[in-house]
Amino acid sequence: MIEIRFHGRGGQGAQVASKVLAVAFFHEGYYVQSFPAFGVERRGAPVMAFLRADQRPVQLRVNIYEPDHVVVLDPTLIGAVDVTSGLKPNGWILINSHQAPDAFDHLGNFQVATVHATSIAIRNGLGSRTNPIVNTAILGAFSKATGLVGIDSVALAIREELQGKKDENAKAAREAYHEVKYEIRSTKSETDTNFQNKDDLGE
Repeated sequence: MIEIRFHGRGGQGAQVASKVLAVAFFHEGYYVQSFPAFGVERRGAPVMAFLRADQRPVQLRVNIYEPDHVVVLDPTLIGAVDVTSGLKPNGWILINSHQAPDAFDHLGNFQVATVHATSIAIRNGLGSRTNPIVNTAILGAFSKATGLVGIDSVALAIREELQGKKDENAKAAREAYHEVKYEIRSTKSETDTNFQNKDDLGE
């Protein structure tokens, strides 16, 4: 089973991100479950959403406390919230940030990926400059960094699940897919860092 936890702020679309990614997994043959943390969502307040994907029907009905991967839509949550709580060793943590992955080495022995989803959202007209909607961009980056779900499945899920700006959201996901940078750590004692983006790969 793959378990993913999303961290964001109210209004950023963390719940929508988990739902869209669940649909992308579904298109690749997985059974899925997507749900928000219980409680009232207030704009700007920290929120969580969860996703499970498995080759068998998902029976669990509880929050995810030991995720395989974590997605952080707002970098200001790092330090304010324990975003790595329970994250499995060598799990992926994907952060919306302009910084390189090694800026987050202090978070622990995890695979780190960063993408400036905020700038991608702004240039595609998603939300506003003061409140960009970064959820679809972050999903494209997740596809590339983890390799768990294809970008075509993500783009298809975006077009199926979103009500407006389908083209712009799908484009943002594909741009983030090419722009994400990631750091691969081979062991706890030895770090193999590979910063990769579209320029490195010649795409």
